[in-house]
Amino acid sequence: MSTQPAEPMPPGPSSVEHALEVRGLTKRFGALVVLRGIDLVLRQGEVLGLVGDNGAGKSTLVKILCGFQQQDGGEVIVGGEPVRFHSVQAARAHGIETVYQDLALIPQLPVYLNLFLGHELTKLGPLRFLDKQAMRKLARQYLDEIKVRVPSLEAEAEQLSGGQRQAVAVARAVRAAPKILLLDEPLAAMGARESRLIIDLVKDLASSGRVSIIVIDHNYAHLFELCDRINVMQGGRITTDQPVHETSLEGLTELMVSNFRRELDDLSNAGA
Repeated sequence: MSTQPAEPMPPGPSSVEHALEVRGLTKRFGALVVLRGIDLVLRQGEVLGLVGDNGAGKSTLVKILCGFQQQDGGEVIVGGEPVRFHSVQAARAHGIETVYQDLALIPQLPVYLNLFLGHELTKLGPLRFLDKQAMRKLARQYLDEIKVRVPSLEAEAEQLSGGQRQAVAVARAVRAAPKILLLDEPLAAMGARESRLIIDLVKDLASSGRVSIIVIDHNYAHLFELCDRINVMQGGRITTDQPVHETSLEGLTELMVSNFRRELDDLSNAGA
């Protein structure tokens, strides 16, 4: 009998190095098939860019991952655990937070109250009152910690620039200590200076290693600035998965143009 120690068992099909795995995900709305078997991996501490033409299925995928919609088939695995979310709250309980382009801030509320929206602190007593002093103090500490600058905690959200509003929305999501952050068009309609603010914030969050991030953006230059890896969605599938350092802005643009031309040819052939 051999006295050598047994070799370690090979890792199972799901790796704990992956913050998120999606396997064979499908979704249809009546006769319209939107997702046709999505396979995707998000590694721990990674920023993954998701790009594709309108109708490719990106937003539907995000809505499934955040619990807003449910898949018809396939698996979602978070931290090695298969999950199926039936609500946004269920996804949040597994550490998934989402920031959409519309931000979901209340324009007339000050920054510090927007930061605690839905999780307000109250004072104990016969009647429960908002503990505004505590929220101001914690808001200042937290925004300083993640390097978000706003003119004043008392400033109403509508008085902020687009970049500052987006930063507050991201900060609110991150305050919940998520494991996975989904950003749907976080830089839409922003100028270079405002985009820089959000790019720096996302890069700082990723470098901390505390959160893994998926970014949807139509601006390829943003993705090359932000991401470690890029996935291309086409027709409800992931058709390309490449590290950023192995491709280029020109190469991605050429790929997307060729994909678009191929789709046009397919439509022409189908109508012939």
